[in-house]
Amino acid sequence: MTAPTREIRTEVLEVPGAQLTYDVRPAAPGSAEAPVLLLVGSPMGAAGFGTLSGSFADRTVVTYDPRGVERSRRTDGAARSTPQEHADDLVRVVEAVGGGPADVFASSGGAVNALELVVRRPDLVRTLVAHEPPAIPVLPDRAEASAATSAIEEAYRAGGTGPGMAGFIRLVSHRGPVPASLATEPVPDPAMFGLPTEDDGSRDDVMLAQNLMTCTHHEHDLDALRAAPTRVVLAVGAESDGELAHRAGAAMAQRLGTEPVVFPSGHAGFLGGEYGQTGDPEAFAATLRRVLDGAL
Repeated sequence: MTAPTREIRTEVLEVPGAQLTYDVRPAAPGSAEAPVLLLVGSPMGAAGFGTLSGSFADRTVVTYDPRGVERSRRTDGAARSTPQEHADDLVRVVEAVGGGPADVFASSGGAVNALELVVRRPDLVRTLVAHEPPAIPVLPDRAEASAATSAIEEAYRAGGTGPGMAGFIRLVSHRGPVPASLATEPVPDPAMFGLPTEDDGSRDDVMLAQNLMTCTHHEHDLDALRAAPTRVVLAVGAESDGELAHRAGAAMAQRLGTEPVVFPSGHAGFLGGEYGQTGDPEAFAATLRRVLDGAL
């Protein structure tokens, strides 16, 4: 069944160091009252949530481009963004759309940032579903994973986007504990992944330059997350078992004394063709709805 078309209202929010662009999809007329649903990615922007938004026509859905991503530009000239900055941006977005408490689904780097949002302002979040946060510090192989991530940054600095992304793909698709050798082995040929082999000279990639190290190495305040009134649900993909982000999500759940909820598909399970990727968006949305309703 095709979801009804909703008029999207786009707003620009001036915040310290950035202009944030966010979109509001109002709930369909006659829908039951429910908290705003905020969908968060990083470095993925609002465009990645088009399919998932359509599965929640009965909720007001808010999506946004994180600072430095797509329509949201940095105005401070900073080379890196931190989870603390992203969390403060999320505070301002939630306040701009009514002040919460909102329900939040956040994936990948967005999950890292949304966990920090709960640390800083738990009053603004009723339920957080944190899907596969790449939180290296909670992994038993944190030293090896950290070294392998640093090697990605070095490959990017030395050779540009192609080598950097080739190293990134190798790491995130690796299953099982990260071996120490991954940090010293040459990165794969970018052409194997259809990546550019020529260096265009740029070094400002939003993921590889601005967010990679700060996101993956963020030290989460586990005590604050345990004490928060927010319901924090860690989510992992059924098809991503063994991958770094899946293992980190499961490890984070263990640290918080909870069990992770297994969602259909993998790390990109909610995508319905956005960015050329398709998971299992209908089943993914159904599982998310059950979690938000408290049935899972």
